Amino acid sequence: MTSSEPNTIADSRVILTHFMGMSDANILGNVHGGVIMKLVDEAGALAAMRHARSPVVTVAVDSMTFMEPILVGQLVTVRAELTYAGTSSMEVRAEVIAENPISGSKTHTNTAYLVYVAIDEEGRPHPVPKLKPTTPQESAAMLAAQERQEKRIKGRK
Repeated sequence: MTSSEPNTIADSRVILTHFMGMSDANILGNVHGGVIMKLVDEAGALAAMRHARSPVVTVAVDSMTFMEPILVGQLVTVRAELTYAGTSSMEVRAEVIAENPISGSKTHTNTAYLVYVAIDEEGRPHPVPKLKPTTPQESAAMLAAQERQEKRIKGRK
């Protein structure tokens, strides 16, 4: 794809599922927050790379609240997709779901917004395709993402 052809949100969608083992636990026996943050960043970067078709770097992580603990033995699924595409930057929404694989019960534990920049072979910002919504919900998500991006830019000044 070239940067002149818009991509849909579905084109960027990534789903990562990982079994949480003892090596993922903190001293309380819950999954360490850093393990979840790493999975969120990996899923987000993959979604951004799918959109940009180039390497990306993480430039920002908006607030990430841990609403529920994730336990050893649960499956963690991270769903990530683009919500905004600028000239070279992209915002990705990542949602984390913890699942008990025995009972099948699922709990939404985290949502985060991350910003990535596409880079070229020299590590310089690289243009990315535009993002095209296909549903009213996607249009609303893109509008909210644009507002977040404007706040980020104002916060840097």
